[in-house]
Amino acid sequence: MTPTASQALMTWGLDLTLDQVPAQARHAACRHLLDGVGLAIVGRRTDAADPSVRVARSLGGPPEARMLGDAEAISAPAAALADGALVHAIDFDDTHAGGLVHATAVVLPAAFTVGQLVKASGAEVLTAAILGYEVVCRIAMASPHGFHARGLHATQVAGVFSTAAVTAKLGGMDLEGAVNALGIAGSSAGGLLEFLTTGASTKQLHPGSASLNGMLAARYAAVGATGPSTVLEGPHGIYAALSARPADLQAVVGGLGERWEVTRITIKPYPSCQLMHASLDALRTVLDRIPSADSVASVTAYVHPDSAPTVCEPVDVKVRPRTSYDAKFSLPWSVAALIIDGDIDVGTYELDSILRPRVAELSARVTSVVKAMNDGVAADAPGLVEVRLTDGTELVGRIERSLGGPDRPLTDEQLLAKFYSNCGGETPTSRELADRLLNLADEVDLTAIHDLAAALVIGTDAPGTAPTTTPEKPA
Repeated sequence: MTPTASQALMTWGLDLTLDQVPAQARHAACRHLLDGVGLAIVGRRTDAADPSVRVARSLGGPPEARMLGDAEAISAPAAALADGALVHAIDFDDTHAGGLVHATAVVLPAAFTVGQLVKASGAEVLTAAILGYEVVCRIAMASPHGFHARGLHATQVAGVFSTAAVTAKLGGMDLEGAVNALGIAGSSAGGLLEFLTTGASTKQLHPGSASLNGMLAARYAAVGATGPSTVLEGPHGIYAALSARPADLQAVVGGLGERWEVTRITIKPYPSCQLMHASLDALRTVLDRIPSADSVASVTAYVHPDSAPTVCEPVDVKVRPRTSYDAKFSLPWSVAALIIDGDIDVGTYELDSILRPRVAELSARVTSVVKAMNDGVAADAPGLVEVRLTDGTELVGRIERSLGGPDRPLTDEQLLAKFYSNCGGETPTSRELADRLLNLADEVDLTAIHDLAAALVIGTDAPGTAPTTTPEKPA
């Protein structure tokens, strides 16, 4: 019989060894894990995911794994719950354009927590993470924007499967158990996009939920629970039940070991929704020709049809965001902030920043036009903005695709600059942590990485004292 999609994925994944992975894909995975650890650290330093950290600690459990930034171990599922929220907390984490999924936010938690539990080597953790990246990206990209069109967050939908796969790989499960784990995980696939209506922070919880539930699915399978091997393509599987668009199963199982989606993931230069990065980058090309915010009569941004409902509508909320999450998903407000501040960083979306009247006034002069400028997916669309100045000057900014993606990647130096900023600065501790993460395969285990992360969170070289620094806020 022809294997199902989950059987094909796990047959390949359980046999995967690090020497089968091309150097480019191994380095890409290390870069993404580095980015994720830095984001978890800034999430801890700013308390951006404090509810998840507190809930994880309250769950307690046997001392199996440490969440990033902590000295004490709790249960691995609880630690994964926190790590998922921490990586995603400020929406600065990577995005796979084809699936519009935040890959590291669901891959890192399982790889790092189960890796600690089973005392895996760095090479074993890296191999499992690469499997996780392939699983989450492939499942999401098989139905581009299909889950979002149904009102669901693809990161949680696809993320439960990558967590289950990583857990099965590190836990030494056999094929039957691993397929059952994916089948069980599918019943936890979800994550509503309703936060877009009110500006609530539920989105940051989705990767944590995916990490917790995917890990629990693997634990259920390990003790005999079964799940459908047709969980992906079946008549009641996730595509039929949760996607508004057809699915291409070849995107899931085609070219395994030949096509590496981990090399196609975008590392974000801005802590906001990926769907508006092309517009921000297009604006940057003419930013130095705009004398001041007062000189701007209007800005028009041309936006992919799949992007508009998320970052442009409803107009009144996007012009005057109510919360940090509102602003992170507002193209007009972010465009206005970029013009006024000259840059966008973590502080841009803090509450005192988003309530600035001057930004809201300029935001009201930003409009969008829905236009498909290529045949690609929304997160990889070109950017086009037109700025009209009060003296009649017309400025046109255009880019083929936003910065950070596979065709315009951040250099290692740019990535390290982002990492050091998220860690509170470039120090001996942050440099050592970066070096260990970029050379993860050489680590005996994850102990040193977690020790260094904890030291950076508390602002000292040894765990046990309170933070001494916090990221700067905008003037």
